[in-house]
Amino acid sequence: MTIDVFSATGSKKGTMSLPEALFSAPINHGLMHQAVMLQQNNRRAPIAHAKSRGEVQGSTKKLYAQKHTGRARRGSVRSPLLRGGGKAFGPKSINNYEKDMPKSMRHAALCSCLSYKAKQGAILGLEDYSTSIKTKEMNGLLKKLPVDIGRKILFVLPETHKGISVSSRNIAGVKTILAAYLNPEDVLNSRHLIFVGDAVAKAEEVFAAKRSKVRLKKESAESDDSMDAEETKKKVVKKTSVKKSSEKNVTSKKKAEHSSESSVPSES
Repeated sequence: MTIDVFSATGSKKGTMSLPEALFSAPINHGLMHQAVMLQQNNRRAPIAHAKSRGEVQGSTKKLYAQKHTGRARRGSVRSPLLRGGGKAFGPKSINNYEKDMPKSMRHAALCSCLSYKAKQGAILGLEDYSTSIKTKEMNGLLKKLPVDIGRKILFVLPETHKGISVSSRNIAGVKTILAAYLNPEDVLNSRHLIFVGDAVAKAEEVFAAKRSKVRLKKESAESDDSMDAEETKKKVVKKTSVKKSSEKNVTSKKKAEHSSESSVPSES
């Protein structure tokens, strides 16, 4: 799969082939949704909090006697049944919404998101950009690129680039991110992804290399298991062959003894 590469002036310079490990992975919508929910839940802060009867102010004295008053039974003024009392079963700020996900699944979800965007044709390449900090120049570049102004645009940088990050931060819908910090939520939330310079190579180095290491480790473990199974099978076959040979030897000895006994003449 190839993408168009543009210069800093907005003119088309050529094409660039995308690595298959990142941009040709199988698209798994369920895994992508799970990864986005993971990010949003881990970012969630439990703010809502209702005071219980132990947290509100007020005396803990029983208002009046339990019996012989002809009224309903009452405890303290902190009761949830009374105005100004605590809230029964209200929301608490101690709730934990954090989720976890294996690293291999997170990387697979990111590759699935990048492949989904590549299939949509939403990925572009930018050869380079000047270090000058001018929002006007960045806005002019975006007008020349085949992107929808006003939609969300994500610049993926190989390393910190002050010219792009500062020049684009006052433009609505434009965001910059380092290639090492690519994540499913930012990728799926953007209409266009612009990889600047060596950002594609950097992303491949960070994410594809880790996936290949995991795959090689898994293959080596499977090969070790298969070798162990073959060795076990060989041992079993060897034991059965030894057992059969010993049984044959015993049988042959018995036959020889029987034949010798039959050959001895009986006394008359």
